[in-house]
Amino acid sequence: MIAENQPLPGFDKKLLLDLFYAYEDARLNKQNTASALKFEEHYEENIFALWDEVREQRYQIGRSICFINFKPVKREIFAAHFRDRIVHHLIFNYLNPIVEPGFIKDSYSCRVGKGTHYGINRMQSFIRGCSHNYTRDAWILKMDILGYFMSIDRNILFDMICRKLERHNRPVDFDKSLLVYLLEKVIFNDPTTNCLIKGRASDWKDLPPSKSLFHAPPGKGFPIGNLTSQLFGNIYLNPFDHFVKEELGMRYYGRYVDDFVQVHESRDFLKAQIPKIRAFLGDELQLELHPRKIYLQHYTRGVQYLGAYLKPHRTYVSPRVKNNFYQAIQNWNRFIQENGNKIEGKALKKFIGSMNSYLGTLKHHDTYKLRKKLLRQLNGYFWNYVYISGGYGKLVAKRRRVKGLWPR
Repeated sequence: MIAENQPLPGFDKKLLLDLFYAYEDARLNKQNTASALKFEEHYEENIFALWDEVREQRYQIGRSICFINFKPVKREIFAAHFRDRIVHHLIFNYLNPIVEPGFIKDSYSCRVGKGTHYGINRMQSFIRGCSHNYTRDAWILKMDILGYFMSIDRNILFDMICRKLERHNRPVDFDKSLLVYLLEKVIFNDPTTNCLIKGRASDWKDLPPSKSLFHAPPGKGFPIGNLTSQLFGNIYLNPFDHFVKEELGMRYYGRYVDDFVQVHESRDFLKAQIPKIRAFLGDELQLELHPRKIYLQHYTRGVQYLGAYLKPHRTYVSPRVKNNFYQAIQNWNRFIQENGNKIEGKALKKFIGSMNSYLGTLKHHDTYKLRKKLLRQLNGYFWNYVYISGGYGKLVAKRRRVKGLWPR
């Protein structure tokens, strides 16, 4: 470590500041994890130690925690150690401003100002525009990639990013060679060789091999759950986005992770795109279209996209979202019954966060009656701890307990 009062070289000083910024980013939603709490006991000392490791290129990736997340869909998650999350945010903060300008407008995942609701609104506008406000024919082609994250080729991705960094001729305030070093460490790290598995072996039952990193071919696959994986996923499919927009001439096209949709007035035109898309993905990116997830249908039949069901003049919440919300309510009802009709502290905070997450999704659609109906199924004792705000839009914790049962 640099001795006290000794001036730091330019990049070293900037790296240290950037690690503190990355630490603040990483702790936003991970303050209660065991590795985060342990890191924060002596966070300044730990950041200085991490700084030493990174600038001297001695950084080693720690052990991940692997588990199955069942909602909203069954997924295998690798949760990185907190200090590794700091490095992930550092990489993101350096790399994203370089690659972001090259992304198309209609790539929605892990981008500021974008996301599922933006993607849904864009798809609605695509359908309206292509059908001339629902007065002419328009067809929707929806596809996704088989086991996308488990199929990403690490060498192709690394070369793709290195070429981008070499072509980037604008000044940057960090050491590019250090970024390449960190990228190489993260991209070629195999978390299955150093992980703690939480849960039971039965949790992995019925999970397709294409969804598990333990079954990924050599040199392929990235863990779901890391910030870098989300960024890498956008970078890897960016050439495909430009191929569809520029070479296939698709005006109405949008992608969220590996779920992409095209809208066109001709069914035959869209059908002819499928083999071209399949060939590009296979030849250039070593990816495969999911054979059972190719949907080509008229817009009047509707399309399910990003948790919504789009029909002419109206957007519905998908049945999966409604069922998951209902199941979450039943789970919390059992929790409060098993705990003597009480819920406080971290459990109360988690309950409010769970409910508001679903309510936030539902609020983007005409679901006032649905939100009211679902919230009325909560155990009455919950209303001793929370109240409803914003027209059944969110739950808020009461400052003190007030007796009461059902909201009016």
